[in-house]
Amino acid sequence: MIFREGANAASGFAVDDDCKLKFLELKAKRTYRFIVFKIDEKKNEVIVEKLGEPAESYEDFTANLPDNECRYAVYDFDFVTAENCQKSRIFFIGWSPDTARVRNKMIYASSKDRFKRELDGIQVELQATDPTEIGLDVIKSRAN
Repeated sequence: MIFREGANAASGFAVDDDCKLKFLELKAKRTYRFIVFKIDEKKNEVIVEKLGEPAESYEDFTANLPDNECRYAVYDFDFVTAENCQKSRIFFIGWSPDTARVRNKMIYASSKDRFKRELDGIQVELQATDPTEIGLDVIKSRAN
């Protein structure tokens, strides 16, 4: 694997300011239900690929994760506790499908921790290689 001069393996990609801005809007104002992030290798940075409207469902979210490419995503999950309290959890999802190219998986894996640190307020992290690992039942069980 070849990295450009000046970029190291663990953090070779810059984070576009829009990523942090949109995440803050999701966290503070609940402007979005989810955000899907993509590493743009030409720009050498992580960018926002898709913003989910507040009314979009979890199925809408998972439909935006490609079958054969990695992505990072955040999802704002609303739920009601056993005590009947309305709550929400912000999930960070590292999507790395088995069908993705090895190079694609390596790039996302080596940049994940640095990118996640840029998003202050992540409450739950999931790593998934196929849709069953981020099924709604998994999200519900991890939210409590």
